[in-house]
Amino acid sequence: MLRFYFNLFLLICVTTACSGGKKDNSSTLSDGFIKVENGQFLLKGEPYYFIGTNFWYGPILGSQGQFGDRDRLTRELDFMKANGITNLRVLIGADGPDGVPSKVMPALQKTPGVYKRELLDGLNFFMNELAERDMYAVLYFTNTWEWSGGYAQYLNWAGHGPVAIPSVDGWDAFSNYVSSYFECDSCVTLLKDHITHIISRTNFYNNRKYSEDPNIMSWQIANEPRPMGAQNKEAYEAWIKDIAAHIKKLDANHLVSTGSEGEAGSEEDFDLYARVHADRNIDYLTIHIWPKNWSWIQPDNIGGTLPQAIQATDEYMNKHIALSKELRKPVILEEFGFPRDNHQYVLSDPTVYRDQYYQHVLERLLQSFWENDVFAGCNFWAWGGFARPAEDHIFWQVGDDYMGDPAQEEQGLNSVFDTDQTIAVIREYARQLHK
Repeated sequence: MLRFYFNLFLLICVTTACSGGKKDNSSTLSDGFIKVENGQFLLKGEPYYFIGTNFWYGPILGSQGQFGDRDRLTRELDFMKANGITNLRVLIGADGPDGVPSKVMPALQKTPGVYKRELLDGLNFFMNELAERDMYAVLYFTNTWEWSGGYAQYLNWAGHGPVAIPSVDGWDAFSNYVSSYFECDSCVTLLKDHITHIISRTNFYNNRKYSEDPNIMSWQIANEPRPMGAQNKEAYEAWIKDIAAHIKKLDANHLVSTGSEGEAGSEEDFDLYARVHADRNIDYLTIHIWPKNWSWIQPDNIGGTLPQAIQATDEYMNKHIALSKELRKPVILEEFGFPRDNHQYVLSDPTVYRDQYYQHVLERLLQSFWENDVFAGCNFWAWGGFARPAEDHIFWQVGDDYMGDPAQEEQGLNSVFDTDQTIAVIREYARQLHK
């Protein structure tokens, strides 16, 4: 009888993985990932709603050397966490050579498959710091726009000639150049190789595989992927679905998102946007809203045109939220930016109108939270934090602080700094989301 109970004890130990006092952490790991069920994000079985920001340069700060600043990174993360900003949308890294006008530097992938090791280390450090603070990241692989390389750099690598730069060669030259991206099979192969390399890495700060890191909310295909021409719509749709399937094949744990602006980034073809986001490998919808860029406000009369911007924002959101409900997938407003009151780039310019606009968006998020609805989060563009714009020039130069505005934009245009009244607005809505 004693032997029977001893054998039973051994069987229980094996089936519950009690050997060595350790538990089987597979279910724990699974529970730690953000999932989608019935039109809602779930985190550890509970609905997940969030206020976040765009912090594209986080991994650069996490690196060591000329461009890194780990002290600033940890201070920024502590400040964000203290103010309820817990979800960060982040560029994995830029592509191509440094020193190119209007482009972020330093680049992570200098040539195809050749990575700057200190920037990979910066990404590792950044993700480990998020884990220590219970914060989450959406990591995007590439970009439609020139400021991180993206489409244009892949075309250059594939032998399509010198990159056309909007600030140098003009918008038409850039648009015509990148419109051939979807005909470039080797570009797709290079991007897939990059995706495979990143997802298959292990973070040596915490010994986690990237495919097993629950602090990654989502892998995102691109920043604002666009067909770049009506003639490319079919190829664009096929590309999104192909890349999403590739990511899911490598990593079944994480969500996949597109990074799309919505109808505005789909050649104004809402059906195209709907088809792309109905794909089984796309887990949720994304939209971006840019009142200034889309002429919903007038830079010389921001206060007077704010009401029409709010009305247009509601109409745009309502259209995409309705689709979200139809597809039973949540939707995120993952970019929205608004200039300071007098369209200046200095912290002395007030943010009264920006704060009213943010308040309107966050009020909609709070209402969705109370109703368990599909609008589940927003990431404002973008985080400036403790950075300060230079006094004698407006475009980024080596040695300047990184802030939310990338290199091709006026530094301070849309950044939210630590001393802005906007922080108090965000903090109050974050507090109500987490009551």
